[in-house]
Parts: sequence; structure tokens; C-alpha cells
Amino acid sequence: MAFPPLVEPVAALGDAERTRTSRHRVLAGFGDEAQRRLAAAHIAVVGAGGLGSPAVLALAAAGVGTLTVIDDDRVEASNLQRQVMHRVTDVGAPKVDSAVRVAAELSPTTLVRPVQALLTPDTARELLAGADVVIDGTDTFPTRAAVAAACEDLGVPLVWGVVQEFHAQATVFWSAPPAGTAPLRLADLYPPDAAADAPSCAQVGVLGALCLQVGSLLATEAIKLVTGVGEPLYGRVLVIDALRGRTDEVPLRPAAAVAVAPAAPADAAPIPQLTPDEALAAQRDGAVLLDVREPAETARGVIAGSLLMPLGDVLAHPAGITAGHVVVVCQMGMRALQAARALRAAGVEASVLSGGLDAWTHETTPA
Repeated sequence: MAFPPLVEPVAALGDAERTRTSRHRVLAGFGDEAQRRLAAAHIAVVGAGGLGSPAVLALAAAGVGTLTVIDDDRVEASNLQRQVMHRVTDVGAPKVDSAVRVAAELSPTTLVRPVQALLTPDTARELLAGADVVIDGTDTFPTRAAVAAACEDLGVPLVWGVVQEFHAQATVFWSAPPAGTAPLRLADLYPPDAAADAPSCAQVGVLGALCLQVGSLLATEAIKLVTGVGEPLYGRVLVIDALRGRTDEVPLRPAAAVAVAPAAPADAAPIPQLTPDEALAAQRDGAVLLDVREPAETARGVIAGSLLMPLGDVLAHPAGITAGHVVVVCQMGMRALQAARALRAAGVEASVLSGGLDAWTHETTPA
């Protein structure tokens, strides 16, 4: 769906900026007006690492007027494989300093506001206030939750992405979208604490080139929101499998619109996470493998013997699953956690395939 532009355009661009951005201004449907909207825009980028680095480069080059870049870290040598804003000579320096340097080298009219500070639930709202769009390029779930909560409170659209190993996701959340559009929040994709124990990039690694791809994608989404050009990734999650060169879309709907089961109490037992071998053993013992992906995803292949039911249908009627034990399956594991919580609230013994079909494929594909 297309949205109206977020920002009123500046009156005019200087001659040098008109020349520098001439390839934007001749784009059909973009033109001088969209470029002037970018010049008026204020975009906040949280995190100056693997995703934030290419996003800052792309946004500065695009001619965004103001960039607030928030990061409390200093550059380490291990960052340089993917955090392309930094150089060997930057090791030991604050990451936000790199943003100031590269923006000035790319776009003299872009103002960078460096904020070398840790974003927390207590500081997030103040740090993000005034931004037209926020890009989350952080790498820990507690920080992501703090960013999302502040954006929800401020009513600011949040462009969100995550990269781990060879996989990535990207989407747009917005608690106050244009009239007639349902709000979408981080909790609609990841229930609270669903990813609290997810491994870090330091533990499992990340493909550096994929960070560039996703960071650029996040910048593009922010540009579309600012200018009103094109259709943002709203109500859709883009899923990238770099190993297979495959990009898919998964619909995203408000969880409140379909979930009827009460939330699990804070002291509820954690949902069991099964390895592929354990899931197979459970299936042999009579458990149902419930695949909650969308039909376009399951059409490409499923685990033999799986019951297919999209997540929205499971959340709407969890009591309709009558099996004694269900192992829930999705692509990466997060949708499965949502379904498993609803099933357990309805009295069904439910566990999830840890890591989803990605983990299954990795562990069952011959080397």
C-alpha cells in the first residue's frame, strides 16, 4: 500500500545539490519534489554497525537533511568485515564519529547529529523525539524493544531489520499509520521476550555483504516513507536467504486482530525448543508437526507428514488443534513461538522446532 509523504519539501535546492542529486530528480515519479522532501527530512539511525553503516551512507548520499546517529560503541577491528562506514584508522574511535565524516564527504548539506550514548527504555523517547522516521540497526533484542516502544509512544514509523548468519528480515512498524490502516508493532512479529535468548552475531557470525544489502534496503524504506514514493514494506516481512539467493515475503497482521487466547502469565514455563532430531523423534511418537507458514512458503516444500495451517488461522482458532502433542514449525522459529503460546493457552501440549525450517535444512542437508 502507498502512504502519503511524511515531510513537506523545502522551497528549493541549491545549485550544487541539484547537480549532486540529478539522477534522483529525473526518476519517474520521484523528481525534484521528492528530493526536496528528503532535504527537509530528519531520520534517526539507531546503531552505527552492520546495518546502520550502509544505511547512513545511503541516506547521506540521497540528500537527507538531518541524520541523528545513536551508538555508544567504539570501532573494533572485528567490525570492519561488515560495518563499511568505518576504516582501519577508526579503530578505537567512537562509531558516531565515522558517520559525521562520511556524511560530510558524501553530502555537504546533510547535518549529522552524533549521539554517543546507550539507548535505554529511559532515554529512547528523548533521543528519538523529532525524527520523521527511525531506522533500527541495533543487534540486541532489549535495545530493539526499547526503540520500538519509543516509536510506538511517539507515533513515528520504525524501519526494522535483522541479520544473522546468512539470513535477514526487514519490515516497517507504525503505531499511528494513516487513517484506515491498522497499526503494526514489533510485538505483532515478535511477542515480548520471544527472541530474548537469540544468539548474537559474535556467537554465530554474519555475512558482511548481506549487512550491506539489508542496510541499503532499510534506507530505501525510509526514503519511500519520507517522499510518499512507492509502497513501503508495511504489512509484509521481507525474508532473505542469502545462501540460496532467495527473497520471500510473509504477510504481517496485527496479533490483536487474530489472537483470542490470553497472554501467558509471566511465570509460565518456557516453551520447549526441539532440535531437528528431537522433532523427528516426537513425530515418530505421534506428535503432529504443524507448519504455520503461508501457502506461498509451503508450496516450496515442507517436512513430510506436516499439517499445514497459516499462523493467522492458528491464532484465531487454537482450540481447533486437537492433537495431544504439537511441534510447531515456521521458517526461522519466531512465528512458531507465537502459535505455540496460543496452543498452550488452549490446553495443547506444544513445542517448537528451534531455528525453524532454516535449521532443519542446515542440519539435514548432506555436506
